[in-house]
Amino acid sequence: MISKPKLVGLGLALLALASACSRRESKPEAAGATGYETLELRYQGNNGTVSPAELAESLGYLAPLRLDFIGSTISGPASVQAVVTGDTDFGGAFNGAIIKLVAAKTPIVAVIGYYGVDDQRWSGYYVLENSPIRSARDILGKKVSMNTLGAHSEFMLKEYLFRNQLGPKDAEQVTLVVIPPVNGEQVLRQGQVDIAVLGDIYRDRASEKGGVRALFSDYELFGRFTAGSYVMKTEFIHSHPHTARKFVEGVARALEWARSTPRDQVIARFVEIMRQRKRAEDDSVVKYWRSYGVNGTGGTISDREFQIWIDWMEKGGELTPGQIPVSSLYTNELNPYADPAVR
Repeated sequence: MISKPKLVGLGLALLALASACSRRESKPEAAGATGYETLELRYQGNNGTVSPAELAESLGYLAPLRLDFIGSTISGPASVQAVVTGDTDFGGAFNGAIIKLVAAKTPIVAVIGYYGVDDQRWSGYYVLENSPIRSARDILGKKVSMNTLGAHSEFMLKEYLFRNQLGPKDAEQVTLVVIPPVNGEQVLRQGQVDIAVLGDIYRDRASEKGGVRALFSDYELFGRFTAGSYVMKTEFIHSHPHTARKFVEGVARALEWARSTPRDQVIARFVEIMRQRKRAEDDSVVKYWRSYGVNGTGGTISDREFQIWIDWMEKGGELTPGQIPVSSLYTNELNPYADPAVR
């Protein structure tokens, strides 16, 4: 069983720890003039979208920190694995995937929510308009595309099946096909899969073209909740306390900026960010953006947003009861919005 590092009083205790504990040497200007242990945070991103961290940097909320993009990823578990190996300083994944990694004794902790589900941002399990698939049982024997295995989309599919009295053996009859989100609509329309998970901007683009319909959605199953979190290694937090706190603060402010700013202005900012970073990506899809879907103010995390997946995995036999205490998985102590006076 893995316990979260003793983060009580993090505002005082962590600031006293020496940055020399870091595996990566601090830059002179960071340790001297700025007071931050490092000015660069390495990360992986996704082409065609703008993450809350990237938005925070563009808005100046991370300054003097800067993000160092080291490449793209389409998988939350892969993003977190890069954190574990030391290739990146933060990564993001579905909360259920984070639980699995902590259960495997991975020394990480969730520090802020970065995507979620609400009435604007949700993922639908889409079929073609004339598809005979209309019930959970109709899914058996079919192919379903999703961005990665063992994460958000797979959990939701199995939950839908289980709520319709279909068990693990039934779920094994469904073939899961890994397809990048940007290609989900294409493989569905070409008949390469029977069902495609289409979320957020890709969902609205497909709906605008017509010829598809949603069988069910994650919002229908669970309502509004934060689904994924940014994580850092516990070692990094202890050896880079000022930097870690600044990162979380900046992302929290960016989430609230996106929540309170008119949608057209947010989209305009996204387009500007994508053009400036020059990754040869298509920015046409961001016009469908509606929300990051994060539930808690400033990305603060609640027990429920991890406990529902702990319960699910205990029920499925992936965890033993009490194996992972929810308190070991996340901390809000780096987030200024955890203080009610800030909200």
